[in-house]
Amino acid sequence: MNKKFSILLALLALIASTLACAAGEPTLSNVRTALDADGTQLSSVFSATDTIYVVSDVSNGLKGNVVSSKWMVSSVEGYDAGFVIDEVELVLDEDQLAYSVNFYIPPPTDGWPVGTYKVEVYFNGVLNTTVEFSVQ
Repeated sequence: MNKKFSILLALLALIASTLACAAGEPTLSNVRTALDADGTQLSSVFSATDTIYVVSDVSNGLKGNVVSSKWMVSSVEGYDAGFVIDEVELVLDEDQLAYSVNFYIPPPTDGWPVGTYKVEVYFNGVLNTTVEFSVQ
C-alpha cells in the first residue's frame, strides 16, 4: 500500500514538472507604438495632440515579472538627444499565460514638439526592444 502511494506521488510530481515546463519561460514580444491602448491602431507617426501608446505582449508571465519603459528624445529642437521624458515600471500582479501591457503618455499642454523620439522597453531589467516614433 505504501509503495503505491509513493508511485502516485512520483507520478504527480512528474506531471506537475511537465506542465510547468510546457508553459515555457516568461517572454515579452511584439513591442509596438500605437494610437490606442490595445495596440491595434499601429502608428509610428503622431500629431502634436496624440496620446502615444507603447504596447507589448507578455507570454507565460509570472507574478513579480517587471516590464518598464524609458521614454527619450532622439532629435527634437531645444532638447539634448537622450533627454529622458519619463520612466515607468509595471510589476505583474498575477500569473497569466498571455496578455498585453501598455504604457502611454498624453500630450503636453502645448502639444508634443515636432521631432523623433524613442522608447526602450525592458523585461525583468533587461533591454528587450527599442521602438521609435516621430511627431509631425
